This record gives sequence, C-alpha cells and structure tokens, in this order.
Amino acid sequence: MMDHSTKPLSLPHGTCGRRTFVSTLTKAVGSSFFLLSPKWEFAEPSGQISPAAPTVQEVIDLILRTIPGAPFRETVDTLKSGSAQQRVEGIVTTTFPTLEVIQKTIALKANFIIVHEPSYYSHTDATDWLENSDVYRHKADLLKKNGIAVWRFHDYWHSHRPDGVMTGVLKTIGWEKYANQENPRLITLPSTPLSEIAAHLKNKLGIPMLRTIGKPEQQCQRIVLSPGAADGKAQMAAIQKENPDLFICGELREWETAEYIRDARQMGKNTALIVLGHAVSEEPGMQYLVSWLQPKVPGTKVTHIPARNPFNWV
Repeated sequence: MMDHSTKPLSLPHGTCGRRTFVSTLTKAVGSSFFLLSPKWEFAEPSGQISPAAPTVQEVIDLILRTIPGAPFRETVDTLKSGSAQQRVEGIVTTTFPTLEVIQKTIALKANFIIVHEPSYYSHTDATDWLENSDVYRHKADLLKKNGIAVWRFHDYWHSHRPDGVMTGVLKTIGWEKYANQENPRLITLPSTPLSEIAAHLKNKLGIPMLRTIGKPEQQCQRIVLSPGAADGKAQMAAIQKENPDLFICGELREWETAEYIRDARQMGKNTALIVLGHAVSEEPGMQYLVSWLQPKVPGTKVTHIPARNPFNWV
C-alpha cells in the first residue's frame, strides 16, 4: 500500500488528453495503476444523509469523506453541469453520460448523474474547442433545460480503498477469490482455455462481442485484469513485469499494446489478449456504486443506467 506522501509510478489511462493529466493525478492519488494496488478487502459504506432531498454538494461531500486524501488539489472529478446547491430528486450512475442515459434520467425524474467518464469527449471535459459543435450544444442544452447536475467520479472512485471499479468488476465476474490480496488486478485461475474465459466474460458482463489475440484452446492461469483505458506504456510494463498468460483490458491503442503482444507471441511468448470495450469493462464498478451509495442516502433513489458498448459488428 502506498502512502500519499510518496511519489507513485506514473501510470496514466487512455488517450493523449488523459496522459498528461493522469501522470499528474497519480501524484495526488498515490496509487500506481497496475503494480501498487491497495490490499483487497470489501469496505462497507458508513454514515448517511438524513434529508430526503440533499443538495448535490452534500452527496459529493458524503462520498469524499470515504476517499483517502480527498479532496484532491488536481482532479477531473468536477461538476460538469447543474449547481452544487440544487436539491437532489434522484441519482443515476453510469460510465458515460450519453444522450440515451440523459433521456432515461429525465424519464426517471432524477436530476443528478454520477458518471465515471467524460461528458464532452476529452479527459478534462474542456469545451472551448466544441463551441461550434451542434452535438455538444445539444447535450449541454438538454442537461440545462432539465436541471440535471453531472458530476464525474473517476479519480476518487479509483482511489477508494479498495478501488470501486475493480470491486464491482470482480464481484460481477465472480473472480474475487482468485484476485491477489495485495494487488487485485493480478488473477490466478485454475488452468482454463482462452475460449472458455472469453465466453465467461461475455456472459457475466453482457458483452455480445469482444476481440482476442491467441489460440482458443490456449490454457490461461495467470491473468492481468485492466478495466478501462490505461496508457499503452503502462499496459506493456505490466505485461513485461507480470508475464501473464492473458492480459484483459477495456480498450487499447491497436498500434501499441496489440502490436506488442503480436510480436511477443511471434517470438515464442505466450501472452494472449482479450479486449472487452471501455464502457462495458467499467460498468460493473458504477453499478456497484448503487449498492455502496444507497445506504448513505436512504431518502434518495439511486439507479444504474448502463451506457453500453457503442459498437456493432457488421
């Protein structure tokens, strides 16, 4: 476990816009993405809000009291729409605040979306480059018209002890007992064919399709599990360090980690790959947030609306 006063490894997630920020973020969070995860244990929520209609800020403050080192000096976890002082009529959790999710939130008569990923198509949710975009304006206007507050819960949820996303994922796929107690991203399964692991993940996560590298009959036991979108260098560093039979991720850049694994296999190494898709790989973490948060806000309904995978195979 890493103390917040020490300088962690910089292991950022995702796209170019995310890299610089998360490199800075890890200094505040104090958690290295792959290799220095906190000890695995399931934390029970504590404390609650009494009012039937708390403010957005009261809900946020309640959550932050459970996060080590919060509030962070630098974080993308800010309010993207609405007011911190508005009364909460209902809470929705999701990975991405898509237009479909917003419309379903309106139908539920909820007005506070807690989202894991960006609202406006870049890691920092900067909107200056979108001022002439009718897509951006439509979404922003829809949120404003319906009085919906959107708060991002990314850095803090990953910094919860244990990581809230990993908790939800491992619970959903039934791998809690196979996770390393010191680093739950390391999984040791009974020897299982790649095809069976893929089928299991599709079934448990509700994924109609996924991508793999490796022979279907290949036996896999040692696994690195990386939901979401880690930086390619971090993914390859984890593969180099852990030498897994299988690397499972939410998304990757095809010209980085996928090519690394292809070359490694051609030189005789045995690491296989499963790509789940970003939204579906972290959705269980935001679904788990419902059961974690609901006891803290007993007078306010908390509902999960999945963003789902945006892709179809044709």
